[in-house]
Amino acid sequence: MALTDDAIAKIRSMVQSGELPPGARLPPEPQLAEQMGLSRSGVREAVKVLESARVLDVRRGDGTYVTSLAPRLLLEGLGVAVELLRDDTLLEVMEVRRLLEPMATGLAALRMTDAQLDDLSAILEQMRAAADDAEQLIRFDTAFHHTVVATTGNETLTSLLDGLSGRTLRARVWRGLIESNSAHTTIDEHHAIYLALRSRDQLLAQASALLHVNTSEAWLRTVLAAKVANG
Repeated sequence: MALTDDAIAKIRSMVQSGELPPGARLPPEPQLAEQMGLSRSGVREAVKVLESARVLDVRRGDGTYVTSLAPRLLLEGLGVAVELLRDDTLLEVMEVRRLLEPMATGLAALRMTDAQLDDLSAILEQMRAAADDAEQLIRFDTAFHHTVVATTGNETLTSLLDGLSGRTLRARVWRGLIESNSAHTTIDEHHAIYLALRSRDQLLAQASALLHVNTSEAWLRTVLAAKVANG
């Protein structure tokens, strides 16, 4: 493991320094191992780890390349990690969303085009039509929030919030809302966000998004508390 960690650190350093820029092809394994003064097995394992982290792209029969290093690739694992979090840490995820999502929504109010707003309106109508279908609501809810944040043009922010808003987390909130006949209220909150965005009102968009995240967090607390009460 120590040799593998050393190889990972050295390859990562080569990428960070620009010696291996995005799209660059790594030297063949024997040459790379000799260059770094490490065993071939250590280099081989390091490449596997960095491939999983989306830093390297191993193309069979062609070679190993540095990926684009785009945020959507490097932060892809965040969503997987969130899906594995235990109940007592899901509320921490909601807290991070509460810090990031309202600011992102406010920024979107200044940057969304009319065409993007029209797309958002269509998603909102789909949500209303699927008000009693948890699976459909999860899909449209994901599309709604991704569309809003993506219009900021900040790929890192979009990737972070996509990862923090995992499917399991959304499912628990929406199923709780449907069971309590409160789904329509939350859909109305999405409509309020849309109206604020349509009016290009940054502060109102922030406030509307904050209210919505707070509602989602409150319902998640209710769902988790009920689970504890039921053993």
